[in-house]
Amino acid sequence: MRLVFAGTPRFAAVALDALLAAGHEVVLVLTQPDRPAGRGLQATASEVKRLALAHGLKIEQPQTLRTPDAAGALRATGAEMMVVAAYGLILPQAVLDAFPRGCVNIHASLLPRWRGAAPIQRAILAGDARTGISIMQMEAGLDTGPVLVQVALDIAADETAGSLHDRLAELGGRAIVDGLAALAAGTIEPTPQDDSLAVYAPKIGRPEAAVRWSESAEVIERQIRAFDPVPGAHARFNGEAVKIWRAHGASGAQDGAPGEVLSSSERGIEIACGGGTALALTVLQRPGGKRLAVGDFLRGHAVAVGSRFEDGA
Repeated sequence: MRLVFAGTPRFAAVALDALLAAGHEVVLVLTQPDRPAGRGLQATASEVKRLALAHGLKIEQPQTLRTPDAAGALRATGAEMMVVAAYGLILPQAVLDAFPRGCVNIHASLLPRWRGAAPIQRAILAGDARTGISIMQMEAGLDTGPVLVQVALDIAADETAGSLHDRLAELGGRAIVDGLAALAAGTIEPTPQDDSLAVYAPKIGRPEAAVRWSESAEVIERQIRAFDPVPGAHARFNGEAVKIWRAHGASGAQDGAPGEVLSSSERGIEIACGGGTALALTVLQRPGGKRLAVGDFLRGHAVAVGSRFEDGA
């Protein structure tokens, strides 16, 4: 097909690469304006922009699509459809109506579960066993349109948001290529979503990544995985912020107060949690440092039995 593509981060770049490899003609790429990044806060192009430049594609980076001439300019491209993946801008109805085949979105959940900005993290936080990719016909509501294609995958017991993101990105690239082929062949029947089953996935904020030791070990362990790589689950020890990157539940009933260090060795720093549970921390990071396995962390930062990890701030 002749397409406009709209996307910004790596999740979207994987899909754009798959579309190009499948032979689709991408006549225009829309992506977010360059943003300051890194220690020098230099203006940095999105991964989608870098890929588009490498392929010599036309690129536009509007601040908004809610201008009077936006829909007309998109219609003038002659594209049949716009494919959207993690773009970051709201599409007004005039833009949705600018293409003969409309706009489709690559969404990282099994809709209607986890509509919204953070479906990957929310699935892990909730302890979901499965998630997947939905190719959805876009409409004015937030991820409410009929589903064209859905492909599921299992969430591994040790899955982080980073690892699940990468698996879903690859799955999304395959799903959009297969979906467009089926659309061209006329073999897809759009399936309306059941709004009564909708669950929303609001954007993640740093305060949500603050560990609360009164929660159960299971809840905290999911939190650690859901916020890896960003923003990182965090607690405090000796007045210092500590990020926790890996942990596993400790067996048996525990008597310590939430946050109390029950044991400390190269096998893990065992912390009492809510409900008589405990969590063994195995990879940690101090401010300005790097991720360290617990043995390396303890060699430079003693953690005594009976001391206390405080809640994250």
